[in-house]
Amino acid sequence: MKNLCIKYSYAITLIILSCSLALFLSFRDHSTNDNQYLKITVSDGDSLWKISNKYAEQHSLSPSEFVGWVQKHNKNISDEIYPGEKIVIPVSVVSKKTSATTSELASAPEE
Repeated sequence: MKNLCIKYSYAITLIILSCSLALFLSFRDHSTNDNQYLKITVSDGDSLWKISNKYAEQHSLSPSEFVGWVQKHNKNISDEIYPGEKIVIPVSVVSKKTSATTSELASAPEE
């Protein structure tokens, strides 16, 4: 057994280092996830399509994909939304233009 460990010591070391690196990179990838969620309050005259266009620079979805995502990840959301309602939307980067009074970062919605 001792001879076997000595004979394959480089291979064993390489396997351990590879596994360690893979584990490190998987944790690093999850911690730097660019997808974030923004919780906004619906204003008078807003629709999901208008909100999609308003935040178009902050997400990479088409307007129809955006509307579908919002409907899927927010409870009780249909085609109509109402002023004062709070919804979670997907964004890539939170813009400095976004007012702190009307929006806040939200935790990941349930799927």
